[in-house]
Amino acid sequence: MSDQLTLSAETRDRAGKGASRAMRREGRVPAVIYGNKQEALSIHVEEKALMKMLNTGHFMNSVIMVDGVAGAAIRTIPKDVHFHPVTDRPMHVDFLRISEHATITVSVPVVFVDQEESKGIKRGGVLNIVQHEVDLVCDASEIPGEITISLAGVEVGDSIHISNVTLPNGVTPAITDRDFTIATMAAPTIPNAEDEAADEALAAEQSAAAEAEAAAEKED
Repeated sequence: MSDQLTLSAETRDRAGKGASRAMRREGRVPAVIYGNKQEALSIHVEEKALMKMLNTGHFMNSVIMVDGVAGAAIRTIPKDVHFHPVTDRPMHVDFLRISEHATITVSVPVVFVDQEESKGIKRGGVLNIVQHEVDLVCDASEIPGEITISLAGVEVGDSIHISNVTLPNGVTPAITDRDFTIATMAAPTIPNAEDEAADEALAAEQSAAAEAEAAAEKED
């Protein structure tokens, strides 16, 4: 199960781009808490604390208790983080207000194990990951930290579908209308003879050019 995290916040009194820029200069990130049939709440959080949570890799599928506003900690789940296109610094965060046992949809990372027991990998096969994350429906208090998939016995040409994955009790895929593919085991890549010949010719040309340049430098 993913961790429950606590993030301190303060109420945001001013709105607008100018106020948001001023907050960011002070190391704060504007944010909003909405949902659960309650009025949206504008807040701001410390950038350093937010970055520490983002770097865990589980921020987007963790319950975040936002503390320091509204007189009590607010149970939320992150829905979106806007990043600066150049610096990648967080610019704004959207939190969805939830109840303790709300049924929610979250994106959970997929982790592959037992590579050494895969017949396909032993033969030089390549694992093509189609879904690095899977959208799951679960209880807010029972969010899986990750979904583990074993590659034991997986052969070249095999496909791993969501139906092949054992999910925790009470957890179901968000997509129910098809048995979607998570990964495939592709055949080893066989070098093309023409490509190899072209690479060899290019290498020969480069070697000849380098030798000619070296000879010219000696003459000088």
